[in-house]
Amino acid sequence: MSTLRKQKASKKKADILRSTLNILSKKGYHGTTVEEVAAELMLTKGSVYYYFKSKEELIYQCNRLVLEESIEKVKATSNEHESASAKLWKAMQSHIEYAIQEKTLFMMMFQPETTFSGERLAEIVDLRDCYESYFDTFLKDGITEGDFVSLDQKISRMIILGSMNWVVEWFTHRGEKSSSEVAGTMSDYLLRMVRKGEGNAGSSDR
Repeated sequence: MSTLRKQKASKKKADILRSTLNILSKKGYHGTTVEEVAAELMLTKGSVYYYFKSKEELIYQCNRLVLEESIEKVKATSNEHESASAKLWKAMQSHIEYAIQEKTLFMMMFQPETTFSGERLAEIVDLRDCYESYFDTFLKDGITEGDFVSLDQKISRMIILGSMNWVVEWFTHRGEKSSSEVAGTMSDYLLRMVRKGEGNAGSSDR
């Protein structure tokens, strides 16, 4: 296959994945069909199946795409020349906003056993564990810097992630606060949980 054809094929696959993500966010896993993905892109169903052999493979690749992008984003945050406290806040704020934005896919990523099995499940879990490991690093570095209380990093990370993940169960766009405001407020409260002292963990203190 020529370089140009490879580029076109890569773009087509990316377009299909983005379309699938869009439909998933609106209709959920069971409401998303290959026919609808094809229709949104003005393709035939056969064209979608040319790139993805089944709906499960399509959803699996969507999960991989989002997890890999999330890892790159949190990795970039970890490489910034800021305190562990600031890095943790940014990672939490980004996590919560994405959870609200992509509720269906987000729930599949953090409960992959409900959708996948075998090698696909193992690969999604490995990617998820890689993503979560950055939170362990932020907590460890915060203790080393003297900003966080000495705590069990694994338990603290599980509490933080559990609290953030639960937002999909109660957030509504009909509420008084936007997703960005909710993400910021939650990140402030969660940061206060691990920081030393009684000060406000708002943006001015980070």
